[in-house]
Amino acid sequence: MSTLAVTGAGTVLSGDHRQPILADADTVIAVDGLITAVGRAADLTAEIEASEVVLDAGGATVAPGLIDSHCHVVLGDYTPRQKTVDFLASYVHGGITSVVSPGEIHAQGRPHDAIGVKALAIAAKSCFANFRPGGMTVHAGAVVLEPVLTDEDFADLEKAGVRLAKFGFGLYEDPADGYEQVRSAQRHGITVMCHSGGASIPGSKPITPDHLLHLAPDVCGHINGGPTSLSEDGVDTIIERTDMALQLVQAGNLRSAVRILEKCHAEGRIDRVVIGSDTPTGTGVMPLGVLKTVAELSSLTSVDPAVVWAAATGNNARTWELPAGFVRPGAAADLVVIDAPWGSTAPDALGALAIGDIPGVTAVVTSGEVRALTSRNTPRAARLAEVRPAMPHLAAAGH
Repeated sequence: MSTLAVTGAGTVLSGDHRQPILADADTVIAVDGLITAVGRAADLTAEIEASEVVLDAGGATVAPGLIDSHCHVVLGDYTPRQKTVDFLASYVHGGITSVVSPGEIHAQGRPHDAIGVKALAIAAKSCFANFRPGGMTVHAGAVVLEPVLTDEDFADLEKAGVRLAKFGFGLYEDPADGYEQVRSAQRHGITVMCHSGGASIPGSKPITPDHLLHLAPDVCGHINGGPTSLSEDGVDTIIERTDMALQLVQAGNLRSAVRILEKCHAEGRIDRVVIGSDTPTGTGVMPLGVLKTVAELSSLTSVDPAVVWAAATGNNARTWELPAGFVRPGAAADLVVIDAPWGSTAPDALGALAIGDIPGVTAVVTSGEVRALTSRNTPRAARLAEVRPAMPHLAAAGH
């Protein structure tokens, strides 16, 4: 049994947009990778003393680790698109503790026949079930929908445990022709994310609001553009006439993202907003992609930074039924300790986000284990977490 106590928090974020800050908490207890208690240190003295590892946040903010709901993994910690190795381990230093694949579409020579399409999704899912780069969890194996896939194929995928699908890169003459595959995938318990907006790479096509209304996927992928956004009228149609999750990404149109978030906030639809990076792509490898998006949306909209953080954690967890994303008993113990960057005019992490500063990540925990201290990618945090017993091998070298 492994035990961890994260204590000394000045603020604890819940990951739940309805109650984004846990007012009566400064300590999180984890046992065997799951959160077992959240509360005050004075009430959890026995649990802290019994913990094998104690991580002292030193007054900084403890939050659920970020979930990148649109991360282009393939196999291993390598991206063919940017020919970069160990990018996922680097994303952990950006506060990202898990990622969701939007389809392994960057696999060189990606198949389009039914056997190959299923094999790629199953292989990716199976490989990442046994591989945790930097300690992160990779939810991989998103089947790319193709016109050759039958209901029997989706039954095979369900039996193999595939729970993700992506529409928008298959060999369809007209995107509307994917209706039957989307329905079959959903009948077999698969969450379907659909490309939206302009074409992104060879093999994709523009997908319009009319296509989205017809296809009715679970998630409107990068509604703010990947990288080209839908029109404002089209965005409003999807927001107002569907119940799709609305994904905002770093590799999209920032102006559109700001408008979408403000509209959802004003209309009580924040629960549908999810955040991802949509990297690596032509935009590049971005370890701070999700954190930067949270800072931009926190500083350029009227939405509270703690609520924006929830859109990148708990909202993602609910949409894809993930084990992490919340600070509450029973959730996976994926946590980050963050603070205002050293030299910022803000007093803490939420204040830094509100003015557009990237917070400093001073510790990352996944599955109840401390994976990193002093991020090599963010600015140095004003207040640094300390761990006992000491773990000098986790110290980072900086930029």
